[in-house]
Amino acid sequence: MAELLPGWWSTELLESFSWLALAAGVLALILTTGRRLGRRLQLPLWGIPEALLAGVLGLLIAPDGLLPLLPVHLMELWEGLPLVLLTLVFGSLMIGKPLPQWRGVWRPVGGQVSLALVLGFGQYVVAGLAVVLVLQPLLGFSPVMACLIEVAFEGGHGSAAAMGPSYAALGFEGGKDLGLAMATVGLLASTLVGGLVVVLGRQRGWLLSQTNPQPSGTATPSSGGQAPIQHPLWAAWPVNLALVGVAVLIGTGLLQLLRLGTDAIGGGVAAVGASMPVFPLAIIGSLLVRWVLENRGLTHWASPPIQSELSTLAADLLITSATACLNLALLGSNWLPLTVLAVAGLGWNLAITLLLAPKVLPADWFERAVIEFGQATGVAASGLLLLRMADPEDRSDALPAFSLKQLLLQPFLAGGVVTVVAPLAVAGWGLPAWTGFCLVVVLLAGAGGLLLAQVGRNSGASLPQP
Repeated sequence: MAELLPGWWSTELLESFSWLALAAGVLALILTTGRRLGRRLQLPLWGIPEALLAGVLGLLIAPDGLLPLLPVHLMELWEGLPLVLLTLVFGSLMIGKPLPQWRGVWRPVGGQVSLALVLGFGQYVVAGLAVVLVLQPLLGFSPVMACLIEVAFEGGHGSAAAMGPSYAALGFEGGKDLGLAMATVGLLASTLVGGLVVVLGRQRGWLLSQTNPQPSGTATPSSGGQAPIQHPLWAAWPVNLALVGVAVLIGTGLLQLLRLGTDAIGGGVAAVGASMPVFPLAIIGSLLVRWVLENRGLTHWASPPIQSELSTLAADLLITSATACLNLALLGSNWLPLTVLAVAGLGWNLAITLLLAPKVLPADWFERAVIEFGQATGVAASGLLLLRMADPEDRSDALPAFSLKQLLLQPFLAGGVVTVVAPLAVAGWGLPAWTGFCLVVVLLAGAGGLLLAQVGRNSGASLPQP
């Protein structure tokens, strides 16, 4: 057989492609099965995503599961998927949506930024307190463990894996594995608890569709007033896939330029550039692709339904693969510190989402808050999933505001500069000093959000009453 292959081909390459095809096929089969079972069980009505059920099915047939059918190498391939899939989610984020008008959105986006800063830096505060008061004096854990909530909840599996070498260099050898376990806990919590929050919001009448129902007979506004795509469906999918690919390539190019610049500076700045993942810059690529389409009159190339389906599929595959790769042995041996950090982080996120968000966000506060909760607990893909549950007709302005906020903050939080700098600051300044700094940021961001909301009320803007 090897003699029949071209010179550039090899048995090893053929074997690699075979493993990749097998991994993709099995993952697709598990997700399809989970979706069908989820629909039969009516899981979306309970706020539980079908992809989570698919992940549990994968966990059952994983090498350490009750029915170990999957090979170890296949699971190793799945473990590398979260970063890739999250990049695809971000690459498609803006392509199918009209670019927002920057004039007039500063206050709503300001409230979104304020909420995100309080959530992100607050995770460092509660984690710092948990480590200083409980985990370090009683169990002897490294102070760098105070970085795990933010890197795992906000950054997810990709960021946790990327930060592993940095933690090890600072003496926190188990940081990568614990971060991945925390990321899985955050992913599960964001979907399960977030789904229950959506159900609560529906019962309490917090959803925009309940407070401002669509008038009977009124057509839902189309995306940017563009006519539907004229080319056949078989051609529309490759075109939209290519658009997402261009956005990702732009993000990759920007990342390489950033690393060239940081390498030239050297020192800690170079470490920041080397640890920066590509997905934050894929948002910029998505934005640039949309900008070109609008300026060239080619927006009909981008199909909002197809872009939405691409994002949904990538998010579902991410949840399925991450859940199936859950390390149960690691969770079992470190259940106490993981529980302390998970409860602290989840409690903080819930409190800020339900108590602060109504005071700083506009009338569609619940949709905007629930996507932030998903982002701050189980990465952006979870936030998008929760938004689809709360706003299936896409009536709110949550996604454009969230996208703009991501453009501003993603390079810093959730795998960005702050995530990379945090363990260095803990090691250099000491955990109490870093925790105090984060507390100051939380207070300033919260006060700024409340001030912006008050200005909006005084100017006659429609804001929710807490």
